[in-house]
Amino acid sequence: MSLLRRRKQPQREQPPSPSDGNGSDHDDNDKGKGPSSSAAPASKEATRRTKGKWSCVDSCCWLVGVVCSAWWLLLFLYNAMPASFPQYVTEAITGPLPDPPGVKLQKEGLRVKHPVVFVPGIVTGGLELWEGHHCAEGLFRKRLWGGTFGDVYKRPLCWVEHMSLDNETGLDKSGIRVRPVTGLVAADYFVPGYFVWAVLIANLARIGYEEKTMYMAAYDWRLSFQNTEVRDQTLSRIKSNIELLVATNGGNRVVVIPHSMGVLYFLHFMKWVEAPPPMGGGGGPNWCEKHIKSVVNIGGPFLGVPKAVAGLFSSEAKDVAVARAIAPDVLDSDFLGLQTLRHLMRMTRTWDSTMSMIPKGGDTIWGGLDWSPEDGFECKAKKQKNNDTEVSSDINGENVEAEPKPINYGRLVSFGKDVAEAPSSEIERIEFRGAVKGNNIAHSNSSCRDIWTEYHELGWGGIKAVADYKAYTASSIIDLLHFVAPRMMQRGSVHFSYGIADNLDDPKYQHYKYWSNPLETKLPKAPDMEIFSMYGVGIPTERAYVYKLAPQAECYIPFRIDTSAEGGDENSCLKGGVYLADGDETVPVLSAGYMCAKGWRGKTRFNPAGSKTYVREYSHSPPSTLLEGRGTQSGAHVDIMGNFALIEDIIRIAAGATGEEIGGDQVYSDIFKWSEKIKLKL
Repeated sequence: MSLLRRRKQPQREQPPSPSDGNGSDHDDNDKGKGPSSSAAPASKEATRRTKGKWSCVDSCCWLVGVVCSAWWLLLFLYNAMPASFPQYVTEAITGPLPDPPGVKLQKEGLRVKHPVVFVPGIVTGGLELWEGHHCAEGLFRKRLWGGTFGDVYKRPLCWVEHMSLDNETGLDKSGIRVRPVTGLVAADYFVPGYFVWAVLIANLARIGYEEKTMYMAAYDWRLSFQNTEVRDQTLSRIKSNIELLVATNGGNRVVVIPHSMGVLYFLHFMKWVEAPPPMGGGGGPNWCEKHIKSVVNIGGPFLGVPKAVAGLFSSEAKDVAVARAIAPDVLDSDFLGLQTLRHLMRMTRTWDSTMSMIPKGGDTIWGGLDWSPEDGFECKAKKQKNNDTEVSSDINGENVEAEPKPINYGRLVSFGKDVAEAPSSEIERIEFRGAVKGNNIAHSNSSCRDIWTEYHELGWGGIKAVADYKAYTASSIIDLLHFVAPRMMQRGSVHFSYGIADNLDDPKYQHYKYWSNPLETKLPKAPDMEIFSMYGVGIPTERAYVYKLAPQAECYIPFRIDTSAEGGDENSCLKGGVYLADGDETVPVLSAGYMCAKGWRGKTRFNPAGSKTYVREYSHSPPSTLLEGRGTQSGAHVDIMGNFALIEDIIRIAAGATGEEIGGDQVYSDIFKWSEKIKLKL
């Protein structure tokens, strides 16, 4: 018993009282009386200390609980409220809303006439899985692009693998088949709640349109245009469906509505459909005249976009560069293998379609080291009375005139703000073409192989050569991309071209690589076919970039936009390393408007039949309240698809109106003035 008591003794919280000789009385007292009075104060003090502690985990759990509770409450209220309640609240604040264009025009008596064909742009069309690797099990016919993007978060590297194309052929990888979603649902919404074509479709339905009079020309926007025919026969399907729409709608020709990159895709189609097989569709020289009433281009990057250069060069654009500067560890960190931008580059450089939007026309269109068509453009919300000068006050309060600092938009890429602003005569450039690539910075580890980009083969010698050239115009950008990404550009050169044709009758221009470049091909012989260029204006749009070398590291992207480069005042066109010009936030006015404003205007060598062209600009007006959503007067690249004025114009054209009947040109920018500065033989 004494041994047993010795073993139990250390387990007691309080020592036995002196009167407790053998411990039995103490045990009995514990059973009857509970905790001793001497232990109570200590116990209360410990409890008080425990309650006073509030850990980070507690805070996080509390925050998650509050957010989830609020979310479920709002979701319950949203589902419980009448469908008309949001509109009631909006009208109570802003006043009665105008009728949607479809309702307004239905009251005017407009009815369905010409069948409508939608041609979506890059990234806005859904893609679904038909065959994949083991990691994609359970995703058969599930959307890998569009929809909820749930599988991006569940299995990101598997998703990147299946969204990438073969780096040699530009077609499917072995064992993978990703195909475009078909039907109107292919691009009505990009993700739930974010419309693309849905608002236009709904308004067309108001005057009688339905699926038998509407067709979504969905295609795999990752592929080069000709490869959509090679792999999926998409161009043949579009041809057949247009012929069917015309035949089943009383012979009324179709109105084609391409958006964004879809503009270039349909430009390619119009040449393909009339070209003889096997390269073309064999429709003959009058096919477009017989089947197409109008081509209504929305936000068309006819001459390319500088944004494509930044995307291919460093997987960036203005917003990505800002996010990268704010939280570099998120996009660049190797933690858990989240080399986000490097995986993005690995994937997007297999998408040949991105190369269709590299700026076309070289320095003739986009400007050189010391000039650009947009010279004199001012990045101000409201222009001064004197467009050429700014009025300021000196220290004595007297008004003085300060000349605005000139912007060298022609320098699409400059290494350093000083290079972007200096006169060309002061820039010492070292030729990069033919420079020796070497001193490879990437070692043979598995991480580099997993996120392979062509920068791994460029080496420090090649990287330094690129930076030493200092300033790149639209002409030298092509050589730059060939230097930093030779395999990508080798594939792209088979499918796309970026020059200006000297003689359009040269047989070489019958090749499909020229068909999506309006400066190297002719419009169809369709004098009765009208061409519209509709786009938003009034939004600062990426036009040129200031770059810097990134910190040297293994498996890295060696160039990045210098977000520290600022213009110095709120009216400057230089924001976060990006020079901004007028446009729709994605496509500059110069690219969207030039061809219809001048290149195709009247009978030119690019428009020998004299098809009528119209420029319709929509001045951007952001929503005044959050209740307006993305706004009904937006000019932004995608949001413009919900612009009431644009939708009304399209419905009138579909119902039979001509360009003159809807008002002809509608211009708010300086596109006609800028077009006159471009010295192009027409």
